[in-house]
Amino acid sequence: MGKLTVGALRAVLGLVFAGTVFVQAGMVWALATDPEDGSLPLTPLRLVTILGMAAAQVALVCVWRLVAMVRRGTVFSHAAFRYVDGVIGAIVAAAAVWFAVTALNAPGQREDPGVTVIMAGVGVAILGVALIVLVLRMLLAQAVARYAEADQMQAELDEVI
Repeated sequence: MGKLTVGALRAVLGLVFAGTVFVQAGMVWALATDPEDGSLPLTPLRLVTILGMAAAQVALVCVWRLVAMVRRGTVFSHAAFRYVDGVIGAIVAAAAVWFAVTALNAPGQREDPGVTVIMAGVGVAILGVALIVLVLRMLLAQAVARYAEADQMQAELDEVI
């Protein structure tokens, strides 16, 4: 990965992280100061938003660490699995948060249940992203195994020479 690519990715990750912290702070402030009004259950939605932003932040930190490993050339090691697992966990948590939003929104959609079905479909799609990352984790495991095998063969070759 080139320096420009790493710098651009880190800038985007930093901006998104700062944005999620800003939204979380706003939601915590709203929970502390704004009384519940209106027909929507604002307190549960605010709590779910805070949790969703936390899941996004976990994924951002894990991707940041993986980018650092790529830059150092150490991504094909067992240490990378911890961060990939963190991304998978964060995506699954985001799906759970989305299903909670769907459940909170469902009572207001009695006349048009299609919205709830669409929202549930989005939750399933989020879980699909977690499965894609899981497949990528399996590919990383194969690459780590091949890398270790190549190191072993190189060591044997060095002994012969």
